[in-house]
Amino acid sequence: MKLATLQNGMTDGELVVVARDLASFASVKDIAPTLQAALDDWHMLRPRLEERYRALNGGTGGKPFDPASVHSPLPRAFQWCDGSVYEPHMQRMAKWIGKPPEPRFFEEPWMYQGASDGFLSPMEDIRAESEDWGIDYESEIAVITTKVPYAASVKRAGESIALVMLCNDVSLRNLIPAELAKGFGFVQSKPASAFSPVAVTLDELGAAWRDCRLHGRVHSYVNENLFGDPDAGAMVHGFDRIVAHAAKTRALSAGSIIGGGTIANDDLERGTSCIAERRVLETFACGKPITPYLRFGDRVRIEMFGDDGRSIFGAIHQKVARAISAP
Repeated sequence: MKLATLQNGMTDGELVVVARDLASFASVKDIAPTLQAALDDWHMLRPRLEERYRALNGGTGGKPFDPASVHSPLPRAFQWCDGSVYEPHMQRMAKWIGKPPEPRFFEEPWMYQGASDGFLSPMEDIRAESEDWGIDYESEIAVITTKVPYAASVKRAGESIALVMLCNDVSLRNLIPAELAKGFGFVQSKPASAFSPVAVTLDELGAAWRDCRLHGRVHSYVNENLFGDPDAGAMVHGFDRIVAHAAKTRALSAGSIIGGGTIANDDLERGTSCIAERRVLETFACGKPITPYLRFGDRVRIEMFGDDGRSIFGAIHQKVARAISAP
């Protein structure tokens, strides 16, 4: 099943089901007005949503689907925790900050808690006041959970995963060092993230979802030039372990979003899923970074395709724009 949230003038939008080919959608507001409402009663409402989804794919009651008309699947969430579970990314970023790799990386996921009170829509501008901030994109996989109990086991945490989507976890690289130097984590260097137009249930992903990982290449483009297409399945920790890590000392509300971090592979032919990694590789190959961070007017597109060549989640497609400070 594929779900999206239409922009309707309300903060949390309107939940709809979207056809498998992303060509049409159908209203489900008589079942659940919003995705959060559906997740709050997921086990009861999911069968009714699936019935509407099957009817839509059978050609009943659909309207043309326009990705520009939707929010991120959850326009806001009770919680957004982003992990980091790709070893090549960890190794390259350790070089970037000039510190040795942390050995505990292989024992438990790295994680930070991001702002979740308002996400960007999948086609909304990435805004920053200055290009000097080092504007970067990060292509990621994220999951949405049902309620996760306190100290949930890895098995129970995996069972709580309801939906999967793509993420652009925007980073302001030149603001990161000063923040981390305080020893208190990210705030200004991690502005609002964006998620794919649709969120997808695990069964819809077929064999691509296994071992609590989504296997397959995630394509990142900057100004329509392919920047990288690493396989998202090469995770040190699966999403079951990442969710369990987040729930170690607290329960997670239904509608919590958990990210897997920037996708990365050892194979340099696969490119990178963020600009910072490429700059690290350039520095070690050429003595200095060559690729600039994003500039105003640049465009980023993130998309994943199935074996049939069709887009699975729709594309995150954003432009970088200058922010206007409030008076």
